[in-house]
Amino acid sequence: ASAVSDVYQDLFGEGSYAGKGIYEVDAFEAALEGRAPESALLSHDLFEGIFARAGLASDVEVIEEFPARYDAAAMRHHRWARGDWQLLPWIIGRGPPGRTLERRRTIPAIGRWKMLDNLRRSLSAPSAFAALIAGFTLPTGAAAIWMLFVLSTIILPTLAPIFTLTPRRAEGISLSRRFRAFSGDLRRALIQSSLILMLLAHQAALMADAIGRTLWRLYVSRRRLLEWTPAAHAARLRQEPLAYCHRMASAIVLAGGAVIVPLLTSGGAIILAAPLALLWAASPILAFQISRQRSLGERQSAAGADTPALRQVARRTWRFFETFVTADDHMLPPDNFQDNPSPALARRTSPTNLGLYLLSVATARQFGWIGAEEAVQRLEATFETMAELPKFRGHFYNWYDTGDLRPLEPKYVSSVDSGNLAGHLIALANICRRWRSAEQLDATRLEGIADAFALASLALHDLRAPGERPAVVWRQFEEAVNALVDSTRANDLESPLPAVLRDLARRTEALIQLAHALALERESSADLVFWSEAAARSIASHERDLAATDVPVGLDQRLADLEQKARDMAIAMEFGFLLDPDRMLLSIGYRVAEGELDPSCYDLLGSEARLASFFAIAKGDVPAKHWFRLGRAVTPTAEGAALISWSGSMFEYL
Repeated sequence: ASAVSDVYQDLFGEGSYAGKGIYEVDAFEAALEGRAPESALLSHDLFEGIFARAGLASDVEVIEEFPARYDAAAMRHHRWARGDWQLLPWIIGRGPPGRTLERRRTIPAIGRWKMLDNLRRSLSAPSAFAALIAGFTLPTGAAAIWMLFVLSTIILPTLAPIFTLTPRRAEGISLSRRFRAFSGDLRRALIQSSLILMLLAHQAALMADAIGRTLWRLYVSRRRLLEWTPAAHAARLRQEPLAYCHRMASAIVLAGGAVIVPLLTSGGAIILAAPLALLWAASPILAFQISRQRSLGERQSAAGADTPALRQVARRTWRFFETFVTADDHMLPPDNFQDNPSPALARRTSPTNLGLYLLSVATARQFGWIGAEEAVQRLEATFETMAELPKFRGHFYNWYDTGDLRPLEPKYVSSVDSGNLAGHLIALANICRRWRSAEQLDATRLEGIADAFALASLALHDLRAPGERPAVVWRQFEEAVNALVDSTRANDLESPLPAVLRDLARRTEALIQLAHALALERESSADLVFWSEAAARSIASHERDLAATDVPVGLDQRLADLEQKARDMAIAMEFGFLLDPDRMLLSIGYRVAEGELDPSCYDLLGSEARLASFFAIAKGDVPAKHWFRLGRAVTPTAEGAALISWSGSMFEYL
């Protein structure tokens, strides 16, 4: 959120200190000297702001982390409430004994009002819950009216801001789009209101506990006034339904009380109390559900009907790399291949090409198109070449000749290319670490082989003219490839995987012979032959994995070495010199021959340099404020709004 105004500052000339800000240490200490005894304040931000005075600076961005789970947030609110109530001596008097009476008594009226307002906030949940319980003692009709009134005080504060933003006519934005945005805001407000109501019983018990503990410790025991649970410890609490039920047992107890009260009085309001009591009793489970972080396996995947098509697109993409990344080019990916008007391979590469190839190798192994041994061999060969390439302050130059490995003139360091490669190297390092503890599944291997068979079947289909009657060889190929696809279904395996692969290899050789026979009849059957042979290569790659029982260096150690090389290569890149110090933006690049930055800079968040900015900040080469110098302008679209980029290309949004 961006704060542009503060009510207290606008009306009374002073803001509220919230623990984050810029202050002059000597003046701060002088203002607080003698105001409070040692170990008397748990929550001191407001107290310090009252005496040192604070003002809102709307042009300063402060980043603060918020709890991602309800239990951690509840513990923090409990501590805040205790801290607010520990200020009670200053609210009702002059505070605990200090050094001098004069230093203790000068509490401004507006400061005392802020303290009281915090106490009022901590009493909101207990008051609302008590009001609902009191209403359940009334006859049914009166109880219903009273309950609606209390619930309106809970729901309206979240809904009121939405209705002040009722869709109004705006140039370039259709009425349907405005109402779509309004309905989205309304939906979020209703969800928030529902959560507030669901957690009301626990919040009431939580605040009551905080108030009771504070008053006891403040006026009776005088102990544990500064007790609190660090956020890091709260984040490590067990995330299980039973653990939430234990930590929120007070909500279940109060839910039982909400049922008992109407039964002991009029009894008619039980029909109103029961739904709320059920909601409060279930609040620990609901709190657990909204606090869960979805694991990688739970994230939404492609729909079943789309998966084969997407896998085939990806497999066709890998075809470029498996065809053109060869020893002739030192295992570096060429920039492009031109098919028309005549075949031509662009034997040059860039840092982005390198990063994409490395991730493509990882993807090929993940999808089962190649085995682990082949993936590691490819990565090792490419890293060996990358280590030999000339660099500038850890950066790879913009272009290299893949034949002789020389940097192409003019030598240039591209911010975008370096950011892409750095991010891809970190991703690859994490992949290598994961591979060390995760074997390639049998089903994954067979699915990868099946992709080649499916593409061979599609290639056959593309060769057939409309209405053409297939020849004998044609039908034989079709039957053979369909049978091979059926044989790759892991659920139907009746033999161990090595035996299945041997059988597939034998039958694929026959398929390749049929493909070559068809190639004699049709000139445009290169794809048919390629995919048939690609299936054979995939089978052979997986057979090498299963047969590798004794290798010179264990695969685990080789993966560890690759992980370290990838991380070291990424960290070696220095990004600080690519930052324009006046504009606090990344330059497009660095001209090595001239020894100067390119005068143009990337100034939008929606740009291809975003990954470079993120990595440079994470590495510590560039200050975090650079991120907030990137423009975030949006423009109306059919679905709402879109972040603006210079050209609207996918490259800028990846």
